[in-house]
Amino acid sequence: MNSKNETQKFSIKLGDADFEIEIGKMAALATSSVLAKWGETEVLATVVVSDEPKEGVDFFPMLVDYEERWYATGKISGSRYVKRETRPSEEAILAARMIDRPLRPLFPSGYRNDLQIVVTVLSADLIHDPDTASIIAASTALMISPAPFAGPVGAVRIGKVDGKLQAHPTMGQMDEADLDLVIAATKEGILMISGKADQLPESEFVSACEMGLTAIKPILEMQNKICKELKINKEEINPKNHDLVQEMTKFVGKKLSTLVAAATDTKHDEQISEFEKEVLNNFEGNYKQIEIKTIFKDFLEKELRKSILEKKIRPDSRKLNEIRQISIDTGLLARTHGSALFSRGQTQVLSVVTLGSPSREQLIETMEEEATKRYMHHYNFPPFSTGEISPLRGASRREIGHGSLAEKALQAVIPTRELFPYTIRVASEVLASNGSTSMAATCGSSLALMDAGVPIKDQVAGISIGLVKEGAKYVLLTDIIGAEDFAGDMDFKLAGTKKGLTAFQLDVKTTQLNMEIVKGAVEESKKARMIILDKMNAVIAKPRKLLSKYAPTVSVIKINPDRIRDVIGPGGRIINDIIAKTNSNIDIEQDGSVTISSQDKEGAQKAKDLVSQLTHEVKVGEQFQGKVVKILDFGAFVEFLPGQEGLVHISQLAPQRVEKVTDIVKVGDEIPVKVIEIDQQGRINLSLKAAKSQAKK
Repeated sequence: MNSKNETQKFSIKLGDADFEIEIGKMAALATSSVLAKWGETEVLATVVVSDEPKEGVDFFPMLVDYEERWYATGKISGSRYVKRETRPSEEAILAARMIDRPLRPLFPSGYRNDLQIVVTVLSADLIHDPDTASIIAASTALMISPAPFAGPVGAVRIGKVDGKLQAHPTMGQMDEADLDLVIAATKEGILMISGKADQLPESEFVSACEMGLTAIKPILEMQNKICKELKINKEEINPKNHDLVQEMTKFVGKKLSTLVAAATDTKHDEQISEFEKEVLNNFEGNYKQIEIKTIFKDFLEKELRKSILEKKIRPDSRKLNEIRQISIDTGLLARTHGSALFSRGQTQVLSVVTLGSPSREQLIETMEEEATKRYMHHYNFPPFSTGEISPLRGASRREIGHGSLAEKALQAVIPTRELFPYTIRVASEVLASNGSTSMAATCGSSLALMDAGVPIKDQVAGISIGLVKEGAKYVLLTDIIGAEDFAGDMDFKLAGTKKGLTAFQLDVKTTQLNMEIVKGAVEESKKARMIILDKMNAVIAKPRKLLSKYAPTVSVIKINPDRIRDVIGPGGRIINDIIAKTNSNIDIEQDGSVTISSQDKEGAQKAKDLVSQLTHEVKVGEQFQGKVVKILDFGAFVEFLPGQEGLVHISQLAPQRVEKVTDIVKVGDEIPVKVIEIDQQGRINLSLKAAKSQAKK
């Protein structure tokens, strides 16, 4: 690698700005570091690798952290009590997962050295998104490190802007885009796809992926150029214990092959687990347990792959494109606003909807934005769902990632605030997990929203497509289970409606995923999705007409923005009085939108009536029942609407001549009045005799 105090720069054009990689300027004590600049967005990617393998683990201990810094956008946290960055936001966690997913498959299967990638956003111009820049920066940092990383990896965002696909769109353009797709790949093939869409046709999804692969090529060329100039040496990893491999080959023999072929869906894990214990008992004492377990997993993976690829036999004996048995139940929980239980094979998810007033929206404050969120999906994965025991410590990164995917899948069908002014929260509880719980959560959420009476545009369903590939030979698997996820090369989750795709997430273990496989997976997912949607629609095809009696009543009325002060009153006196009298919540926007919500339907209606009366635009000819509030020599002032008064001149009190106002009315009297004039100053003149005369007619 280059000298620590020598700075080298490399750049290419991406979209509307140069993308620059600077090496040797920062973080000299890290194993490697890269400063990436795109426009005025700058991210620092560092890699630290341990010298020795980590003992006692059977997985690659890689950590990826994405650090947002408030100063990157010139902001100070809005919290009154905490001004420094604390735990990462959900957006930061999702960015970290997106960096991790395309990089992890490119390390050798037996690599066990601790490795940490930290990406710190130093500057964000809110034009060039730091997440794709971070994938490129992290890949480059790994390429110039001694770690055995088989990169490089390139990444690009594809948007559908004004009806056209576009590579490297700006963040402003993405605000109104119908497609948000991030794709990462090597020269050999695709490693990761992630994003959402507004019911995108499958053909356009494929075109977007093809555009992404073309846009990635110069990014890969730049990283290869960097490595060539820096002349990087990669470390060799220690080979597996060949003696143990040979001995286990003899001991396992054909027994594992026979067991894999004979296993059933309900007994598969149990039967394999029993055989693994037998293997451990045989070799324990001569070899480390972790070595035995790791090599046994390799044997098991090979047998599962061989069974699927050569014999077309899946662990649960299904056909390659067969979906597991589906069962659906809605309206299970008495006091919730909507619920659905979705089961697909051994995977089972309970989704529950809660409706709230607009004031229950989530406030979001991150490095990049300050906003509110009215639709939320939360995914919970308790240990009992896999028959395990572990402490409950709040939402994990996996739970946040899976929840976000299901949330994206439904965003395209969620009604607008104008159509349905509620805050919507869906919680999906994974009760049993054996493959693709996030897609089960997507189906369950769609059903629960309909059960709650939320007017979503259409049902949304999702399915996961798997892959087993050796050389040019491969098979696609519809609706993968846990064993197929473990032994397979791909987990491609695709969700959508009858019209098109709404969300997608691809994770792979192979570096040779080409567009032929992507197209095939998309086609298979569509077939499966249509079958699932038919089953869902057979249970509930349209949102229920009535909301739960336990859901709050929420209504929105529009008033003249100039009348907002009439509703609020001096020091908030009027609005607080209405809230107290009606047991309602009232939210007023600057455009004159008044949202009234309450658990008490009668109270909500009363509050709505009071606000309407306070802001009523009075017209000549209207009649009201009013109350005399003040008497003068020339007439009586009458309050005919809350906060609105008019004058009944003495000449308008009766058909005959009136000598004294008090001969006809007194303070406190309730009388009918008719509006006969509104003068240029907005003063309202009323008539008692005209109101009585009209009543007689």
